[in-house]
Amino acid sequence: MNDNTFEKSRLTLLGLGAMGTALAHAWLAAGHPLTVWNRTAGRAEPLAAEGATVAGTTAEAVAASDLVVICLLDDASVGEALADADLTGKDLVNLTTGTPAQARARAEWAEERGARFLDGGIMAVPPMIGAPGSGGYVFYSGSRALFDAHHGTLSIPAGTRYVGEDPGFAALHDVALLSAMTGMFAGVSHAFALVRKEDLALKDFAPLLVDWLTAMAPYAYGITGHLESGDYTGGVVSNLAMMVEGNATLLRTAEEQGVSAELLTPFMALMERRLADGHSDEGTTGVIDLLAR
Repeated sequence: MNDNTFEKSRLTLLGLGAMGTALAHAWLAAGHPLTVWNRTAGRAEPLAAEGATVAGTTAEAVAASDLVVICLLDDASVGEALADADLTGKDLVNLTTGTPAQARARAEWAEERGARFLDGGIMAVPPMIGAPGSGGYVFYSGSRALFDAHHGTLSIPAGTRYVGEDPGFAALHDVALLSAMTGMFAGVSHAFALVRKEDLALKDFAPLLVDWLTAMAPYAYGITGHLESGDYTGGVVSNLAMMVEGNATLLRTAEEQGVSAELLTPFMALMERRLADGHSDEGTTGVIDLLAR
C-alpha cells in the first residue's frame, strides 16, 4: 500500500550515529511508529523515551517493519548487520555512504534475498534533517516502485530527488557534488592563506569571496554545453592560453605571500598539458578528458 495514503506508516531504522539519530527524531516527531537498532544499545535509550521500539537484534528489527532504512558506518557494516535477517518481501533503503559500485552490488545482494532496494545519498548534515527550509535533501536511485510507495515517509527528514533506476546513481551524484565541494574548499583555503597575515579584515573579505564564487558557479552550464556538443571552444571568453599565462601570477603571488601553492598546482599542471596538446582556444573543459583513465 502506498504510504502517501497512510502517512504514519511503520518503519525500522538500523544505525543511530549522528545522522541516524537525526533521522529517527524526524520520523518520531512526525508520528511514525519506529523500531530502531544500534550496535551500541545505549544510543537507543533517548529514542525509546520518545516512543521508539528498541530491537535487541537486527533480525528482530527487520521483522518489525516492511520498510527498513539503513544508516551505518560503511557498506561492510550493512552486510554484517543484515547477515541473519530475513529480507523476504522487505523494502530496503540504504542511506549508508558508499560508492556507486557498492550500491549496485548491494542492490543485487538484496534482490537475491527477496527484497526491493533503494540507495540514497544524503546531501545534508544532521542539523539540517527534519528542519523545514534547511535545503537538505537525499538523492535516491534504484527501485522506482519502492520510492513511489514510500515517498511520503522518505520525504519527512529531508527533500527527495530520485535520479534513476540504476542503484549506483544516488552515490554517484552524492560523490560528484562532494568532490566539487572539496575543490571549492581547496580554493577557499588558498585564498584565506594569501590574505590572512595582511592588515585587512577577514570579515570583509569573506563576503567578497562568497560573491565571487557564486558568480563563477554558472560556469558549470558552459562545461555542460561543451561536453554535450563536443566543441570545447563555444562561448569561451578566457581561453586556455590566457589562463595558463595568468597562472604564473597566481603562483608568484603565493610565493611572495609565503603560501604553498600545492592546492593549485595539480589543476594547473593539467591545464598546461591540455595547452601543450594544441588546445589553446578551449576553456578548461578539456581537462576532463585528461582525467578519464
